[in-house]
Amino acid sequence: MNASIVAVCLGKGGIPNQPVASAQVVQSGLVGDRHRSELHGGFDRAVCLLSEEVYASLREDDVDCHAPGTFGENILARGLDDARLRPGDELRLGPDVILEIYDVRAPCLTLKSVDRRFPDLMLGRSGWMARVVQTGTVEPGMKITLVER
Repeated sequence: MNASIVAVCLGKGGIPNQPVASAQVVQSGLVGDRHRSELHGGFDRAVCLLSEEVYASLREDDVDCHAPGTFGENILARGLDDARLRPGDELRLGPDVILEIYDVRAPCLTLKSVDRRFPDLMLGRSGWMARVVQTGTVEPGMKITLVER
């Protein structure tokens, strides 16, 4: 997998999230992100990952999604192989952070504010929720590698 971080995004709750230059990743998620709560699944669902390729696919369906964070993701990545990833897989982001894929992200009704066809339009391309295995800092440009078992 040849992947990298395109954007790191934080939000005040709901969507969209806003891109930031970098963020500290702790066990409960990205510091400064209101998503860090039990309401969203706690530690198992601490970080939301989405691929830039999903954005391209949704634009083909005439969805206005040009700004990172549109769908509430924390990490927008280029080159994530969604077809290959499975719960339990670990991803290294940059030199320090390790995330474990917990589950497919279930698109919620909040996405209707982006497009009335959501959440149905996101099915099969909604991204991943992950738990934090190792903390650190993330920023755009960092490589993402699959940790071999």
